Amino acid sequence: MKKRPPKRLLGRRELIDLPALALRGVVAKVDTGAYTSAIHCADLHLEADAETGQPVLHVRLLDPEHPLTDGRPLAFREFTQRSIRSSNGEVQTRYVIRTVVQLYGQRFDTEFSLADRSDLKHPVLLGRSLLRQGRFVVDVARRDMSYKAEHPAAEPLPGAVPTTDEAVQT
Repeated sequence: MKKRPPKRLLGRRELIDLPALALRGVVAKVDTGAYTSAIHCADLHLEADAETGQPVLHVRLLDPEHPLTDGRPLAFREFTQRSIRSSNGEVQTRYVIRTVVQLYGQRFDTEFSLADRSDLKHPVLLGRSLLRQGRFVVDVARRDMSYKAEHPAAEPLPGAVPTTDEAVQT
């Protein structure tokens, strides 16, 4: 029988890196109710590549917590469109890209839908497909488990709320 790697713990909110998009320390909500992960973007539009004529998806990345990247334009040559049910039950057609997310020092290639999340608190949502791929389980009483594992001697994050274990120790 094939031995599976152990499951790792994520909290309800995690700090993640998206190395292919040159983003570090992005706040992401872990959502076991969502199948596909999502990234907050605006101004999504297609333009034909000048050389090949192939469509290129242009977006503006939105993350007010990262002023240097908030509003930064991104372009994707590889993307798909898919019908995705939003949290309020409405089916939307969204663009979907593949990119790398880093948790616990490990990189996972996964899909992200591109959506306007301006009415939501977190710019990134991590869905079940990533949780299954990484063999993650979620403890909603915790936060930033991956960051804490990668940076054990680091100072607490600004605005961090103690986890259950930390609250007991104080």
